[in-house]
Amino acid sequence: MALEKFEYDNKIVKWFMVVSVVFGIVGMLVGLIIAIQLYYPELSFGLQYTTFGRLRPLHTNAVIFAFVGNAIFAGVYYSLQRLMKARLFNDTLSWVHFWGWQLIIVAAAVTLPLGISTAKEYAELEWPIDIAIALVWVVFGINMIGTIIKRRERHMYVAIWFYLATFVTVAVLHIVNSFALPVNLLKSYSAYAGVQDALVQWWYGHNAVAFFLTTPYLGLMYYFLPKAANRPVFSYKLSIIHFWSLIFIYIWAGPHHLLYTSLPDWAQSLGVVFSLMLIAPSWGGMLNGLLTLRGAWDRVREDPVLKFLVVAVTAYGMSTFEGPMMSLKNVNAIAHFTDWVIAHVHIGGLGWNGFLTFGMMYWLVPKMWNTKLHSTKLANVHFWVGTLGIIFYALPMYWAGITQSLMWKQFTADGFLLYPNFLETVTQIIPMYILRSVGGLMYFAGMFLMVYNLMKTAAAGSFMANEAAEAPALEKNVQVVGGGWHHALERKPVIFTALALVAILIGGAIEMIPTFLVKSNIPTIASVQPYTPLELHGRDIYIREGCNTCHSQMIRPFRSETERYGEYSKAGEFVYDHPFLWGSKRTGPDLHREGGKYPDSWHYHHMLDPRSMSPGSIMPPYPWLMLQMIDKEQTGPKISTLRSLGVPYEEGFEGRANDLLDTQAAEIAERLKGDGISTPKEAEIVALIAYLQRLGTDIKSADVAAN
Repeated sequence: MALEKFEYDNKIVKWFMVVSVVFGIVGMLVGLIIAIQLYYPELSFGLQYTTFGRLRPLHTNAVIFAFVGNAIFAGVYYSLQRLMKARLFNDTLSWVHFWGWQLIIVAAAVTLPLGISTAKEYAELEWPIDIAIALVWVVFGINMIGTIIKRRERHMYVAIWFYLATFVTVAVLHIVNSFALPVNLLKSYSAYAGVQDALVQWWYGHNAVAFFLTTPYLGLMYYFLPKAANRPVFSYKLSIIHFWSLIFIYIWAGPHHLLYTSLPDWAQSLGVVFSLMLIAPSWGGMLNGLLTLRGAWDRVREDPVLKFLVVAVTAYGMSTFEGPMMSLKNVNAIAHFTDWVIAHVHIGGLGWNGFLTFGMMYWLVPKMWNTKLHSTKLANVHFWVGTLGIIFYALPMYWAGITQSLMWKQFTADGFLLYPNFLETVTQIIPMYILRSVGGLMYFAGMFLMVYNLMKTAAAGSFMANEAAEAPALEKNVQVVGGGWHHALERKPVIFTALALVAILIGGAIEMIPTFLVKSNIPTIASVQPYTPLELHGRDIYIREGCNTCHSQMIRPFRSETERYGEYSKAGEFVYDHPFLWGSKRTGPDLHREGGKYPDSWHYHHMLDPRSMSPGSIMPPYPWLMLQMIDKEQTGPKISTLRSLGVPYEEGFEGRANDLLDTQAAEIAERLKGDGISTPKEAEIVALIAYLQRLGTDIKSADVAAN
C-alpha cells in the first residue's frame, strides 16, 4: 500500500507549552501571595485590587484555565496528530484557538482584580468572556473532531475517547452554568436563584474538576505514560470499563459539595451514592496506568519523566479515594468548610495536574527539539523539591482542617461552646498557614528549575516546526471482522461522541429537572422579601470584594452551628438570591444571621480596620469603601433585570427605587453620625452595611411558615 507523506504541526504545541509555563508561574505566584496574606494581610498593600477576595479567583482561574488548560491543548494537539496519523484539521483554526484562549486569560487577569465577578466558583468570569469561552471551545472541538475524521488510523485509541468526552461535557457544563441576564457589559445576574443556583453551580464546579482537570489528563496519561515507559497499556478491557463508567458516574456527584445544606435530601443522597461509586472507575484508571509500568520499574529510579508520571497517577488515586470518603455525610460534617478541602484539592492540582504536566513537558521538549534533556540531575532535583513542596503544603492543611472542625464543634461540660469566638479557631492555625506557604514556595521554585532545564535543552537542539511523517491512507468502506462491539464503535467518531454526550446528560437531567419543576423541593417562606435597592447595591459590593471566598452564608443543622450562628438555613430564604452565596470555605465566620448582631458603627470600623474590632483578625482593611460612591444610575437596570428573572419587584418600581435607596441610606448615615462617624449616604460602606444588617432577618425561628 502506498504511503502518504505529511507533516505534524509542532509549532502550535510549542506555543501552548510556552504560555502554559508562563501562566503557570503567574498563577502560582498569585497563589503564594494569597497564602501569605492569610497570616500577613498587610501583603495586600492596602490596595483594593490585591486583597485575598479579589486575588483568590484570579489564582484559581490562572492555574486551572491558563496553566492546566494550555497544557491540555499542547498535549492533545501533539498526541492527537500522532494517534490519528494526520496533521491538525486546520492551521488557521489552531491559531484562532490559541490566540482566542490567551485573550480570554488576559481578560480574566484584568477583570477579576477589578472585582468584576459573578461569584460562582471556577466560573467567576462575566458574560462577554463566557461567550468568548464557548466560541473558542467550539473552535477547539471543530479542530479536534475534524482531525479525527480525516485520520489515517482506523481505530480511535483510548486517549481520544477521553478527549472527546472532555469536549462535549465541558461545553454542556459551561453553557448551562453560565446562563445569566446582563445588567450591562460588566455585570449580570445568574438565571438561577438560591438552591437551584447552588445545584447547577456545583454540578458545574465538581464536573469542571472531573472533565477539565481529570478526563483530558487521563487521556494524556494513556498516551504519555506508555510512550515514556515504552510499554503497552496494561489492559484494553479495563480502559473501556474505566472510560464509560467514569463519564457516566462522575456527572451525578456534584451534590456532595452541598451536604447538610438547604438542597433537597434526595439530591444530596444521589450525590453521596454516586460519589462512592466513583472509587471503582477512578482506581481502575489509576491501576491501568501504574500496571502499564510492569517490567519498567527499574527505569523509574533513573528517569525523571517516569518519576513525575508515577507520582501524578498516585496523586490521582489518592484524590479519587479521598473525594468519595469526604462525600460520606459523617466525614463531610467534619471536613466541609475547613482547610481539609484545600489540602484535598491541592493533592489533585499539584500532584495529578502539575506533575503530569511537568513529566509531559520533560518528555516533549527533547522530542520536538530533536535532542536530549539538558540535565537529568536537575530534573530529579525538581522532582524532589516539588514532591516535598506538596507534602509541606498538604500536611499542614490537613492538620489545620481537623483542628478547625474540632474547635468549631467542642462544647464544655456545661453545654456551652468551648470556643465561642470564631477568631480563636483562626489564630490557632496560623503556624499551619505559614508552613503551607513554605510548601508552596518550594513547589513554585521547582518551576524555575524546569524552565531553565527546558530552555537549555531547546538551545542545544533544533526545533522541528513541521515534523515529517508518512502513513497509508485510510481505506474507505472496508469491512473489519472481529474485535468486538467497542472495537467497531472506535471506528465511528461521531456516534462515539454522541453516546458520550448521552452518558453525561442523564445524571444532570435527573438531578436538575425535579429541582426546577417540583415546587415542594424549594418551599417558599412568606416573610422573605426581595432586597431593597440599597441592599442590592451592598450585595453587589460584597460580591465584588470576594467576601464569599472567606465567609459562608449557610448554617447547617448541627447544634454547634446553631449555637454559634443562629437558626439553621432554609431553602425558602434564598429564592431571590441571584447568585447564591453559600460559600465553600470558612476562613471567617458564617454570616447568614449577621443582621442585627452589631451596630452599624461596628461594621464601619470593622471594614476600615478589622483588627480594631477583632484583635488578631487576618481580614484586610477596606478603606476605599468609605471613599467610593455607589452608582445610582445602575439601580433601575438592576431592578429590571432581576424582575425579568422572577424577583417580584412591581412594575414601575425602578422609578422610585432611588428614592427608597436614599431614605434607607440616610437612616444608616444618621445612625453612624450618632456614633461619631460622618459619611455620605451614597458611600459604598453604607450600602454594604445595609446588606449585612439584612442578612437572616427575614425569618425568626418561631415563625418559619412555608406557603
